[in-house]
Amino acid sequence: MIKTIVDVISVWLIPVIVLVVLTWGLLKKIPIYEAFIDGAKDGIKVSVDIVPYLVAIIVAVSMLRASGAFEIAGSLFAGLLEWLKIPVDILPVMIVRSLSGSALLGMFSDIATTYGPDSYTAKLAAIMVGSSETTFYVLAVYFGSVGIKKFRHALCAGIFADIIGIVVAVAVARWLFL
Repeated sequence: MIKTIVDVISVWLIPVIVLVVLTWGLLKKIPIYEAFIDGAKDGIKVSVDIVPYLVAIIVAVSMLRASGAFEIAGSLFAGLLEWLKIPVDILPVMIVRSLSGSALLGMFSDIATTYGPDSYTAKLAAIMVGSSETTFYVLAVYFGSVGIKKFRHALCAGIFADIIGIVVAVAVARWLFL
């Protein structure tokens, strides 16, 4: 019964929203097509503005991977990670989580391929993939594209949320899978 209701809602939700917006625009006598075109133009401008920030993040993550920084960090923190029952291969996921979602998905794919999708390592990585936001990506791309220069408090809140996300992901994975 509930599944049927959810299926109906999921099929009709977007068309209903579009119809409501169009109807509202017509009632308010808004030139809908022109407003859509203006929004699309603004979207393209934002896309062009965020390219440098995206390139910077991609280069930074690639440099970390290629330089062996993840392996060095893994060897430095191996004892602590073992004591916490966190596989060493999860450390790059913890670091990249705040930087880039696409790089994180690539790492997760490598982990799932290497250890298997039913392994504790893959399950912990999967929980971490969805545990928090890509803080530095948001700050660089979204804040940068609108010209916000003072993001100290947002950075602190984002890093704190990332740390809490990692701690909770480890706790949930240990509770469910160990």
